[in-house]
Amino acid sequence: MIDKSYEHEINNLKLKISHLEKENKLLRKGKSIITPASRTVISPPSIESFFTTAEELVGSYFKKLKIDPANASITIDDERYVLMRASSLSIDFLNKIKDLYANKGPKEAFLIGQKFLFDISHVLGIEDAKNFHDKLGLSDPISKMSAGPVHFAYSGWATVEIIYGNTTADENFFLKYIHPHSFEADSWINKGIKSEEPVCIMNAGYSSGWCEQSFNIPLTSVEISCRAKGDKSCTFIMAHPNKIQGYLDQENLKNNLDLKYDIPLFFERQKAEQEIIRSLEEKSILLKEIHHRVKNNLQIISSLLHLQTHYIGEGSIEDMFNETLNRIKAIALVHEKLFQSDDVEHVNLKEYLNSVLSLMIDSYGFGHKISLDFNNITNNKVTIENAIPYGLIINELVSNAIKYAFPDKIKNKEICEIQVKVSEHKGKHKITVSDNGVGLPDRFNFNKTKSLGFEIILSLVEQLNGTISHKSDKGTSIVIQF
Repeated sequence: MIDKSYEHEINNLKLKISHLEKENKLLRKGKSIITPASRTVISPPSIESFFTTAEELVGSYFKKLKIDPANASITIDDERYVLMRASSLSIDFLNKIKDLYANKGPKEAFLIGQKFLFDISHVLGIEDAKNFHDKLGLSDPISKMSAGPVHFAYSGWATVEIIYGNTTADENFFLKYIHPHSFEADSWINKGIKSEEPVCIMNAGYSSGWCEQSFNIPLTSVEISCRAKGDKSCTFIMAHPNKIQGYLDQENLKNNLDLKYDIPLFFERQKAEQEIIRSLEEKSILLKEIHHRVKNNLQIISSLLHLQTHYIGEGSIEDMFNETLNRIKAIALVHEKLFQSDDVEHVNLKEYLNSVLSLMIDSYGFGHKISLDFNNITNNKVTIENAIPYGLIINELVSNAIKYAFPDKIKNKEICEIQVKVSEHKGKHKITVSDNGVGLPDRFNFNKTKSLGFEIILSLVEQLNGTISHKSDKGTSIVIQF
């Protein structure tokens, strides 16, 4: 006994089986289940003959349609095809995208769906055209193109009416055309839903992909009116990506409109992703460089502290820590300057050295004259690798002068002067630190001094592959070149 609740479904299934059996009988007899069509494309007279030929070629191709549900197979001339619901590729798909990207708002969500559908359909158009051209032995561009709209109609996308255009294989290619019976517009109209945007995205992508393959030039297509919006027709402009905006502007001007069109560019998303990846790679390299610099600077600080331990028995512990702190601050100033600048690679040398000297004055309470003479420098921007030795050298030289050059002048309240001069000659930088103090002892030797400051200076000069010299004449002048 059959449950009556299933009886209706069983009867429907029997009807479908009966219908398929009738179709199979027709196919076995060589009869087509396709309704004959006299014309699927309306075109200007100048190219009408190409479409007449295409109607015959494509029509005979589709007569070889075979449907074999038992093997889940739909073939045309032994090429397997797939049937899909029209609305699943349009209104249903776009509504799902709107749900998934609800946080971006309906306009942005629609654009995401539009780009996805355009890319997919553009690829389908290219590959279908390539396959069809080979099967039918088509060679010249217009014959290749003319098969597209006919195939388009037979495979259920839309019929085509070409209004006018310029079918040359260069950037001047242009078509204005209509897609009556567009499956995308019909899917919205049949559900009684009016769109705010043109919806024939796959129509635009597929047709531009087919023509791109036919003429071997990049092409894109924009729907400028759509029945799903309430317009009279689904009208498109197809052109080279470099030229299409001009044609759209002409349409606006001709119709006294000011519409903004979203121009789909093939795999625009991929290009955007490549830009993001490139940007991330650059940021990754920059972060690695920053980590490398910080590691190096921490190593410098570690070395300074290690050197300081050898001098713990001399002088005040507080003074030693203050001196070390100044050295660390001189390094930190470089990062501060980089942080304040748009250029993360280079430091403004003059600004940096002025900051180092201000630090010295604040630290030592030295109320007399310290000047910076900054002349003949062709490039005021230096890398962090060069800025830090610059700053530390001047820190040490000025610090030594403040501490040791002026015992009598300070006692007698005389003017104490320190001049820092930075210059460049024949590609070499020169740092000169001069004072009007007591001068260095006779037979002074940098390598034999027991001063941590001079030990640091010699190490930095060696790091820069430079030279150091001095003279004492009414004070001290130390010159470093590198």
